[in-house]
Amino acid sequence: MAVIIGAVVGVWMVLFVVPMLVYGITAASLGLKTPGAASPTRFLLGVAVAKLGTAVVFVALFRLSQPVFAERWVLYAFLWFVMFAGDEGGQVLSGTQSKMEAAAGIISEAIYFPTAAFLVRILLG
Repeated sequence: MAVIIGAVVGVWMVLFVVPMLVYGITAASLGLKTPGAASPTRFLLGVAVAKLGTAVVFVALFRLSQPVFAERWVLYAFLWFVMFAGDEGGQVLSGTQSKMEAAAGIISEAIYFPTAAFLVRILLG
């Protein structure tokens, strides 16, 4: 159980830190606007809670499907990437985010899903 909790915490940190770095670099270099609707503390808390939920499901599904994905962790990461990248595209089409925000999200996902899958593969065997 401690290994699973450790995997969730590790994945959560990857899912939280990578987008902050990518969005920070994008905001600094390309002028991506920071969210103005909420305070920075409230925004970061919301992101942390959302990423924690994703981390729990990411680890739980990997654990349940370990016989299939233990040696195919790249495929596992790719499936998650496709799902989330599709969501980014949907948000652009619906007008809830800009193309630049979606691009930053897709870049983040291309980094953090393989990293997270590799991490759970190592931690859960």
